[in-house]
Amino acid sequence: MALSFLYLVFVRILQLLRVLRRDHDELAIEVVMLRHEVAVLRRQVARPVLRPPDRALLAGLSRLLGRRRLGRFFVQPETLLRWHRDLVRRRWTYPHRSGRPKVPAGTVGIVLRLARGNPTWGYRRIHGELATMGIELAPSSVWAIPHRHGIDPFPGRTGPTWTDFLKSQASTMLACDFFTVDTVLLRRLYVPFFIEIDTRRVYVTGVTANPIGPWVVQQARNLTMVLAERARPVRFLLRDRDAKFTAGFDEVFRSELVRVIRTPVRAPRANAFVERFVGTIRRECLDRMLILGRRQLEVVLAEYVDHYNSHRPHRSLGQASPLSGSLAPVSTSSPDATQLRRSDRLGGLIHEYKPAA
Repeated sequence: MALSFLYLVFVRILQLLRVLRRDHDELAIEVVMLRHEVAVLRRQVARPVLRPPDRALLAGLSRLLGRRRLGRFFVQPETLLRWHRDLVRRRWTYPHRSGRPKVPAGTVGIVLRLARGNPTWGYRRIHGELATMGIELAPSSVWAIPHRHGIDPFPGRTGPTWTDFLKSQASTMLACDFFTVDTVLLRRLYVPFFIEIDTRRVYVTGVTANPIGPWVVQQARNLTMVLAERARPVRFLLRDRDAKFTAGFDEVFRSELVRVIRTPVRAPRANAFVERFVGTIRRECLDRMLILGRRQLEVVLAEYVDHYNSHRPHRSLGQASPLSGSLAPVSTSSPDATQLRRSDRLGGLIHEYKPAA
């Protein structure tokens, strides 16, 4: 309350002084108020941003003020002199470039192509190949271009990358797992399956409600007879630590010179190919229909696996199916919708499209 009373008394005194003073003194009071506002703004703004017209106006007004009042000017004399020096520098200094000339983009592309396509070549070998093509480039530039684009110099590029290594090993790798299907009467059926890593071809070996050890071993024997027809033999089998994979199951593959590799504990991503197939068959087939019993499930799985292996496109295979391999269909420049033929699978649950012959 005391502070409010003192503030009210202070305001009333200033109003009384205003009445007692003459009208022409209001200009002086307004100047004082404006100076105080400028002081407040200076405390809030660290460095004001001035445009070229602002600088020209301030420089002109500074010539009209005396030395005594220049101290109140928010632009210092050193700033005005710096502005003048910048104008002189821009007036008489012309832009120029120093250093080596820029290597043409085409030459850079050629160097990168030679470096990526020939991992055993060092920069001297690449420089010599460029010379045979009539491309003049300093050896230091040949070294700097791959380094700038993240390509290691020789001999760091001699060994295969992890991608190349896995691709070369995928043709001899096989993965396996189980997935379950619950029937209408809530009876759980177990389905073992195998998938080739390189071609993504799937083998469903059977369906059972009791996946005991001898039955699983027999499924392994059935698969080895099918794999005997492969051009390249299987060398590795990837599986998880499920108890249904007994020692007899592993022995069947060891007798065929196949090394069994178990994934780490609770690491589904270590066997990502089978996990991806289980998700695909559930989304496209099993989650969209009701299964009454084992016989129906066998028919459904045989139909879907045939569609998966012979028709369904895979991004990892360049949108080809596992059985078609790398054979690309004949391209057409003017497709006709009336010449498109559709065939239904699983009672119309899945559709396959082909152009009319």
